[in-house]
Amino acid sequence: MPLILTRSIATVHPDRQPAFAVWITGLPASGKSTVTAALVRQLDQRGIHVTVLESDSLRKMFSAQPGYDEQDREYFYGSLAFIGRILTEHGVPVIFDATANRRSYRDRARQQIPRFVEVFVDCPLETCIRRDPKGIYKKAREGQAAHVPGMQTIYEAPKAPDLVIDGDRDDPEKAASRIVAELEGRALLGGWP
Repeated sequence: MPLILTRSIATVHPDRQPAFAVWITGLPASGKSTVTAALVRQLDQRGIHVTVLESDSLRKMFSAQPGYDEQDREYFYGSLAFIGRILTEHGVPVIFDATANRRSYRDRARQQIPRFVEVFVDCPLETCIRRDPKGIYKKAREGQAAHVPGMQTIYEAPKAPDLVIDGDRDDPEKAASRIVAELEGRALLGGWP
């Protein structure tokens, strides 16, 4: 049966429990994508296949010219939370690899997805600027980007994340193992695949 966004999981998959979602947040270049890749590998080794909702890739799919002002971000992260909710309701585990600079964006997803874990990759801004793999901080300094979290736009770190990763010091594989342990401790991995 095809995935129909307005139907409930009980109608589409009566024998399947809702899946979990992990939101990995932090400043740009804090190490979110590296931790996400390690987490995907470790879950895959357990036979748990996840969908990664990576913000930069999805922005390009949603719009030919993605915007980053407050209104654009509100719409984008609301859409991202909705997609995550639908996927998890249909038994698809989700990892959000997204800065989501405002707490309200991540809180919206938490409110919609009962089996939700928020992971904060805490990394000093100076380290993120030094890494800068996509050149966004360089663009911000040169006036070519106007809404970079940590520079011209505020980044609101989670007040009570479920897990904190040190993006400056923690080994990504060990960090991913801690996330898996958190999922296991909450009994979110039971019944998978």
